[in-house]
Amino acid sequence: MQILKIVTVLVALLPTLMLTNVSMAAQPDNLEPLEQVQPPPKVVDGEALDDPAIEPQITIRKKGADTIEEYRIGGEMYMMKVTPAHGVPYYLHKEDSSGNWINDGPNKPLSVPKWILFRF
Repeated sequence: MQILKIVTVLVALLPTLMLTNVSMAAQPDNLEPLEQVQPPPKVVDGEALDDPAIEPQITIRKKGADTIEEYRIGGEMYMMKVTPAHGVPYYLHKEDSSGNWINDGPNKPLSVPKWILFRF
């Protein structure tokens, strides 16, 4: 019974002993460090995020007492932040490609699914 325990422990330790022998192998004297490699740029939809054309362009304008910040990427407006003179700022962003805007303000509207089931 005791021999079985000893054999089990040796079998369990065998992979560790093998890795120790491999890592202790002699290394050549003429090793040189590799050059530092830059990480690849982050890519979204095939375009690099480091591209300055991807960064949003922000236009701030006044409409009465309200301040409106328009966010554009590639010339297309995708979001607006409206800061009223009195009250909480809220955001409007595009709901879909048809150009409808939804309000992300304190009182969010009901979002109804618009699935296309059939097209003739």
